[in-house]
Amino acid sequence: MSASAAGLDPQSLRGLSEEALDEKLRAFANEHGAGALPALSDLAESAADRAVRRAAKRALYRLSQRGVSRPPASPAAPVVRRGTPHAVRAWLSGIDGSGSRATWILFEGAYGGGALCSLIINDVVGITEVAGGDITKRRLEAELASLRAAQKLPWVETEPGRALGLVAEALALHRERGSAPPASFGRWQPFFADVAPADPPPLPAADPTLADRSVELLGLPEIAGWFLDPESVQSDALELQEARESRLVVSDQIKAERQEAILARVIEREFTPEARRRWGRRFAEMAWVFDATDRSEHAALAAAAAAVFADGEASLTRHPLSRALAQRALELASEVAAGRLRAVDVSRKS
Repeated sequence: MSASAAGLDPQSLRGLSEEALDEKLRAFANEHGAGALPALSDLAESAADRAVRRAAKRALYRLSQRGVSRPPASPAAPVVRRGTPHAVRAWLSGIDGSGSRATWILFEGAYGGGALCSLIINDVVGITEVAGGDITKRRLEAELASLRAAQKLPWVETEPGRALGLVAEALALHRERGSAPPASFGRWQPFFADVAPADPPPLPAADPTLADRSVELLGLPEIAGWFLDPESVQSDALELQEARESRLVVSDQIKAERQEAILARVIEREFTPEARRRWGRRFAEMAWVFDATDRSEHAALAAAAAAVFADGEASLTRHPLSRALAQRALELASEVAAGRLRAVDVSRKS
């Protein structure tokens, strides 16, 4: 069945914004359920417009989260050598304030046995924790239910290839740093031997209005722990405190200018090109998570934030989100210096 036969004329989708495409295809999927799969698959695979293909893939993914999935393609499935496990399901958590996320990948052997690889991957140091082993389907479902009940971050099922690519990306970090993953990763290492690092999620064009509003994300429970590392701004926090409490007779304007200069210096120093790339990727990944969990407004704000950090020419010293990330770190560093918080409790190091 073609997209037009299902009531979706591809020509009517051309030129629509990402948001409009998402809204139209989401409504179509909600109305038709499983009946929307052929049309959406047709768009995802053959639409001339790349934006339409991406929107169709997102709509298909949202349906899969509700248990509505396309049947396996009829052409020959990948040939799996006897005894060689291959990834059949995968799950990802959101990202915490240190840049870490949980990753579960279920591998299945040639005879149907399952093995669950459970990892914590961090965007600064690579793989930090490894667990898992053989698991039955019943045990897997019980573990998933328990995890969803206890997990503070969103927990999303994804295509196995995406999770494999994120682990490959973490392994590339180890190679760059000259470090090694935990020894317990050894049993899983062969499963990732030929996997390429994952590409970042696609981002829409920058939207200045949404970018200015992206500071609202810091009010979400999932992003409450996002801020610069207080340890890196300890001396700046002391200087800021001294400026606020100075007994010198100076105007409020001069005090405000001094405090502003300290904040701007922190932003310029801490958001290096590499840090900007890392923060942009974090927000892009959270945009993907929010989109997969039907939180379109939060997804749009996170994508706009990611676009700001990805734009190497954009100044961050006046941007509400980067200012808030730095201000949070300065405030927490002051609390540590005053003995009201332990440094280890607010450290952003994994």
